[in-house]
Amino acid sequence: MVERNGQVLTRPKGLRMPSRWSVGAVLIGLLVVGPILAVVWMAFNPAENVWPHLISTTLPRYFTNTVILALSVAFLSAAVGTGAAWLIVMYRFPGSRWLEWLLLFPLAIPAYVGAYALVDFLEYSGPVQTALRGLFGWENAQAYWFPEIRSIGAAIIVLTAALSPYVYLLTRTGLREQSGGVYEVARALGSGPFGRFWRVGLPLVRPAIAAGSAIVMMETVSDFGTVDFFAVQTLTTGIFTTWLEMGNAGGAAQIAMVILGLVLVLVAIEKVSRSKSRFYRLERQQRPVDPVALTGWQGWLATLFCLVPFAVGFVLPVGVLLWHAAHNAEEWLSAGLFRALGHTVAVGGSAAVVTVTLALFLVYGVRLTGSKLPRMVMPVSTIGYAAPGAVLAVGILIPLAALDNTVADAVYGLTGFDPGLLLTGTAFAMVFAYCVRFFAIAQNAADAAMGRVSPSLPMAARSLGRSAGGALREVYVPLMRGSVGTALLLVFVDCVKELPATLLLRPFNYNTLATRVYEKASLEQIGQAAPAAILVILVGLVAVGFMARANR
Repeated sequence: MVERNGQVLTRPKGLRMPSRWSVGAVLIGLLVVGPILAVVWMAFNPAENVWPHLISTTLPRYFTNTVILALSVAFLSAAVGTGAAWLIVMYRFPGSRWLEWLLLFPLAIPAYVGAYALVDFLEYSGPVQTALRGLFGWENAQAYWFPEIRSIGAAIIVLTAALSPYVYLLTRTGLREQSGGVYEVARALGSGPFGRFWRVGLPLVRPAIAAGSAIVMMETVSDFGTVDFFAVQTLTTGIFTTWLEMGNAGGAAQIAMVILGLVLVLVAIEKVSRSKSRFYRLERQQRPVDPVALTGWQGWLATLFCLVPFAVGFVLPVGVLLWHAAHNAEEWLSAGLFRALGHTVAVGGSAAVVTVTLALFLVYGVRLTGSKLPRMVMPVSTIGYAAPGAVLAVGILIPLAALDNTVADAVYGLTGFDPGLLLTGTAFAMVFAYCVRFFAIAQNAADAAMGRVSPSLPMAARSLGRSAGGALREVYVPLMRGSVGTALLLVFVDCVKELPATLLLRPFNYNTLATRVYEKASLEQIGQAAPAAILVILVGLVAVGFMARANR
C-alpha cells in the first residue's frame, strides 16, 4: 500500500516493483551481450558498405579456408580423441595409467605456441632438415624435397594436437558412465573388439563426441595466432586485415557477423545431435567397465597410439621452448618480460575477479526473482564464450572509442581540460573483453555451486534478520569457496592465453605474455619468445591439473 494526499492507495494485485537483484541481473546480462549486439548493428549500418566488394574478392577464400580448417581439425580430433579414450577406458597396456592424464597436457599449450615450435623444429635451419642434410650429404634445399611447413596442412596438425584433448576428455567421461554389462553381452554374442567399438561404444558416446567436436570447431574458427603464422587466410585474419590494414570497421563487423553465424550453426548442430539421442541407465547399481589387458605387440601399439598426440601436442613444443630458453638465459631477466608478466597478472587477475563477482550477482539475482526476463537473459549471457575474441574486439572497441571521444569532448568543452581516452586508452577494454569472453565459465561454476547449497541455510539466515546480500556473503560464498576459487583460476588462465582480443584492444606499447610471444615469434625471434611462452604453459598446466582432479 502507498499513501498519497492523505489517501491509502493499494497497488494492483500482481504488480510488483522489480528488486535490485533482478534489475542488476538483467543489466549484467545486457552488458555481456552488448558487444555481440554492437557487432550486429555495425554490420547492418556500416559507414562504408564494402560487403559487395568482400563477396566478390576475399570473403569466399576466407570462408572456404575456415570451413576446410574447422572440418579437418574436427574430424582428426574426433578420431584421435575417441580412439585414445576408447583404449584408455577399455584396455590396460604399458603406460596406460600415466597416459590417461598425460593426454590432457596439450590443453596447456596454446595453439599458436605449438605453431611456433613446430616451424622452428621443421624449418630449413631446424634440427630435422639439418640432420637430413648431414646424413645424406645434401647441400641445399634444391637437392631434396620437404613438405611445406607454413601451410594449411601444418595448421590442421597443430590445431588438432592442441584441441583433440577436448574430445578425449568428454568421450572418456561418456565411456566411463556406461555399464560394463553392455559390452559383456556384446562379447557373449560374438562381437569382436572392433565390433564392440563400432556397434556399441561409438553410438553410446556419440553425444560426447559431437559436443567435443563442436568445441574444437568453435576454437578453430576463433583461432588467429596459428593461422596467421602459417599464412592461412581465414575469417578471423580477415577481420584484422579489413579493420587494421583497410581501415574499415564496418567491413570487419560484417566479417564478424559471418563468423557469428557460423558459430551459431555449429552450436545448433551440436544441440540437435544431442536432442535426438536418448540414453538410459537400466541398472540401479551398474558395474563399471572392466578393462582388458593388452599384451605383446598389441599393448605397445596402443601405447604408441596414445603417445603420439601427447608427444606432438606437448613434448615437442615444450622441448623446443626449453632448448631456446636455456640458450637465451638472459631473456629471463629482460625488462620487457617482467612488464608483460605484470600486465598479464594485473589485467587477467582484475578480469577474473570482476567476471566471477558479476556471475555470482547474476546467478543469485536470478534465483531470488520470479520474473521471466532475468531467467531469459541468464542463458543468453553465455554466448560470449562461443564468440571469437576478434569478434568481441570489434563490438567493444568501436562503441567504447565513440563513448570515449564524446566524454573527452564534453569535459574539454566544460573545463578546458582534455582527459584523454579513459576507456580505450587504458586496459579497461581488455578487462571488459575478457569478462564477456569467459563469463560463461564463471556463471556455470556459480550456478552449479549454488545448486549444491541447501535452501534451508539461506532461509534460516533471512529469518534471523540477514538481508539478501547478507545471506549471499555469509552463507553462500563461504560454502562455495572452492568453486569460486576454481572459477577465478580458470578465467585467469583463459585470460592469459587469449590473443586476438588482446592484440586488438591493448593500449599502445602494452604487452602481455601472449602478445609478447606473438610479436617475438612473428619476427622469427623464438629465443626471445621462449620464456614468455613457458610462463603461459605453466599457467595452463595449473588449470589442466584442476581439470584432471575434477575428472577422476
